Parts: sequence; structure tokens; C-alpha cells
Amino acid sequence: MDKEITLEVTSQKRKKGAVIAVISIAVLVLLIVALRGYIKSSVKKAEITTSTVEVGNIENTLNATGEVLPEFEEIITSPINASIKSALMDAGNKIAPGQSILTLDKSATQTEFDKLNFTLESKRNEIAKLKLDLAKSFYDIQSNNDIKQLRISSLADAVENAKRLFKAGGGTREGIEQAELNLKVAQLEKKQLENEIKNKQQTMQIEIKEAQIAAAIQENDLKALQRKLALANVVATRTGVITYVNKNIGANVHEGETLARIANLGSFKVSGSISDNSMEQLHSGIPIIIRINDTQLRGHVTNVSPSIQNSIISFDIQLDDRANKQLRPNMKVDVFLVTATHNKILRVANGPAFKGPTVQDIFVINNGKAERRTVHIGLTNFDYVEIEDGVKPGDVVITSDMTEFKNSKEVTIK
Repeated sequence: MDKEITLEVTSQKRKKGAVIAVISIAVLVLLIVALRGYIKSSVKKAEITTSTVEVGNIENTLNATGEVLPEFEEIITSPINASIKSALMDAGNKIAPGQSILTLDKSATQTEFDKLNFTLESKRNEIAKLKLDLAKSFYDIQSNNDIKQLRISSLADAVENAKRLFKAGGGTREGIEQAELNLKVAQLEKKQLENEIKNKQQTMQIEIKEAQIAAAIQENDLKALQRKLALANVVATRTGVITYVNKNIGANVHEGETLARIANLGSFKVSGSISDNSMEQLHSGIPIIIRINDTQLRGHVTNVSPSIQNSIISFDIQLDDRANKQLRPNMKVDVFLVTATHNKILRVANGPAFKGPTVQDIFVINNGKAERRTVHIGLTNFDYVEIEDGVKPGDVVITSDMTEFKNSKEVTIK
């Protein structure tokens, strides 16, 4: 008689079967991984890139960004509050000294100039009238002084006559004293008048000086306004290329607002920016490499901005070749800050094979086969990688990505 299998026994058999299946799969995977290390893989020569180990120099760099700017740029601002009447030039046009760029409606300023000129003329007439009035007052005082002098002479003669008459017995002592008193009073009056003349002269000089100063101030204001009116005819002062023109016809512009920019495109600089994480390595004088397509230009940092905006530090770069033909205004360029240099080291061209760690596996071609080697990596930049050991000059290193062969000790090159 058949015996029914219990549910517990059935469950144990299923578990045992699952464990055996998992173990079998794991062993199979391990065998495949182990065998791949010994299986000789292959790769087509056209699918890889290589570089020959050479002795040379290498520079460690930090990546940054930059914008090419004219080294010298003149900013023309509005000299007055006005509105734009017409624009005669466009951005990109070459311009020579004296050429008009745009014109401003300066009627309001011209009216102010005429009013100030009228005020100045009035002030000059006022000064002339003041001189005439003061001259007349001085003349009147001087005439009174002359009359006093004549009276004193007459009183002096009267004193002498009184004394002679007294000696002759025809006069009295009181008559002499009265004549002398009259003379003394006349002399004091003359002295008082002379002091008044002196004070009047000083007052005349002060009043005229004050009026002349006020007129001079108004005259300077008038000349300044006249210069502003002349500048309102916006013209170029140097040879260059227009990089900006405010062409908003009819728009009101305030004094000091930018109207145009003129750049000298014979000389350029670069404005760079980098993350503030590199702040400690950035300083004035650090060498710089600028890359424009396949062209490299060198220079150095001249100024580092003390402020940080949005975690970005700005700095200025002076180029060794500031007139290079590759440079264009507002061009975006790659900037590389040189932080270290190693000379006479083993190097190869940089490529996807180099991932970043200081210890890496690379493939070196030998007799048509690529052998895997473990090497130590030194400095790296956008062009080269320093290899400290494991290779010698003349070795050919695969620089393309060889990740799929990471478990292969040797790869055949077809």
C-alpha cells in the first residue's frame, strides 16, 4: 500500500534543489571569470589608439573657463541728459578718429546753456555798474577831502592872523584859542575822512572781488556745459572697432550712461573664472595655458578678484602673444592653470585608458600582443600622462578604453 508523502518532506526537497541550483550557477560564473583571465582575447588594430612612451616634460593643470576681451576698450558715455536722435554706426564697424557714431537731441541742454550765458552777461554788467558806483563814491569822498584840506589851510591862516593881531594889540587871547580850536576840529575831520577813504577803497576791492568770483564760477559752469554740448556730438577719439552701440532711437539716456564702446582689436586679454574649490591654488603670477582649437597660448594671472559670486572666482590673464590671429572678442576658451611641472619624465598621450587613480592597469603592445601591466601614474593634463614605472622609452601603450579586457592578461592585436 502506497504511503502519502508529507508536505514537510516535499518542502525540504524543493529547498535542497534550489540550493543546488544556486551553487551550480555560482560555480559556473566563477569558472567563466577565471577562464577569461587565461583565454587569449583579441582586438582589431583599427579599434584602438596608441601612444609611444617618450621622455619629456609635463605640467599639472586645473581646468577653468575664459572669455577673450580687448585689452584696451574705450567706453563712451552720455555727457548730458538727452535722448538718442540717430545711430550712424553699427557694432562691428571699423572707425577712425573724428567719425560720428550717433547723435543726441541736446535742445534742453542748449536752452540751459543760453540761460546760463544770459545770467553771466548780467553778472558782468552788474560788476561794471558796481565799479562805476564805487568809483563815484570814492570820487565824492576824495573831493570832500580836498575841500577839507583847503579849509584847514584857511583856518591855519586865520590862526596866524589872530596871533599877529593879538601882538599888535588889536585882538584877544580868546580869538586865538577859537581860531586854533577851529583848526584842530578841521584837522580831525580830515583825518576821519581819510580813514573813511581807506575803508572805502578796501570795501570797493572786496565787493568787486566777490562779484568777479561769482562771475568766474558761472563762467566755468558755462564752459563745462559748452564742453558737454560739444561731446554730445558722439565721435570716435581713436582708431578701432565698435563693439557696442545704443541704437534705441528716441530713448532717454542719463548723464554717464554708456552709449558706445570702441575696442582696439590688435591686443587682447582673457577674463577667467574657476570654482572657489581651487581658491588656494589660484594666485597672481601662476602660469596659464589657453587652448583655442588646436592652438595653445601661454600667459599668466595678473589679478584675482577678492570677491566670490555663486561659488565662482574671477581672475584676469595677460597673454604672452596678445595679438594672436586666433583671438576674437567675446570668444569662449578653455583655460588651464599650471600648478606643477615635472621635467624629463616618461609620458604618453592622454586618453580614455587613464581613469584617474594613481595605480592603474594598462596594456603595452609587444610583438603584436597587448600585455597588461600595473603602473603608477604621476601628473596628468589634457595632453599627457606621466607613468612613473612599468614602462620604458619606446614602449607602445594603448590609450583607448580597455575596460572589457580588464580580466585578460594578454590581448591579441589583429
